[in-house]
Amino acid sequence: MSAASHHAALMDRNYRFQRHIYDLTRKYYLLGRDQMIAGLDVPDGGSVLELGCGTGRNLILAGRRYPKARLFGLDISAAMLETAAANLAREGIAGRTRLARGDATSFDPARLFGEEKFDRVFISYALSMIPGWEGAIAAALRALSPAGSLHIVDFGQQQRLPRWFHGALHAWLAKYHVTPRATLDAELHRQATEHGRPLQFDRLYRDYAWLAVVGPI
Repeated sequence: MSAASHHAALMDRNYRFQRHIYDLTRKYYLLGRDQMIAGLDVPDGGSVLELGCGTGRNLILAGRRYPKARLFGLDISAAMLETAAANLAREGIAGRTRLARGDATSFDPARLFGEEKFDRVFISYALSMIPGWEGAIAAALRALSPAGSLHIVDFGQQQRLPRWFHGALHAWLAKYHVTPRATLDAELHRQATEHGRPLQFDRLYRDYAWLAVVGPI
């Protein structure tokens, strides 16, 4: 079994049942997602791709905020995509949304979506779950139009919070195969520089979460 197939099977096992209560439980600790979506500033008719779209919760919020945007979602879990499709249909935006199963570290947007490039790409609390997460950043930047931007929110290192909180959070997250990426800041700086793009990196809620935007060329 390939590494991607192993990860896909793991995610399906993790979320086969969790997907039904995922959004209800995660809203209390996946902080900064709504702030990220508000900052997408999608142009009318613009294309928006989410890597690791999960239940479709973020695509629904983006669809509400940007009613003329064209929405695309990629996830490695078939179980999550099933839930996302149902949620998008219930919201009435399935007609302007395309979902596809694939590996965020290596995907062909033209083959999966019929799109070469996207105006906005975003990744919400998925890098901390993706093996080879650096590759997901590289793939996102390859799929980005020159005038587009990449938006990322994920767990920080909680350096301005009590040490016990940091230890307890990381131990709990590990049970769900979630590993906050301590080198995310440095990796984004490296890849943004290679692509000639500016980087804005913010630490939210006393370093609980990190919010980054890789801007246009």
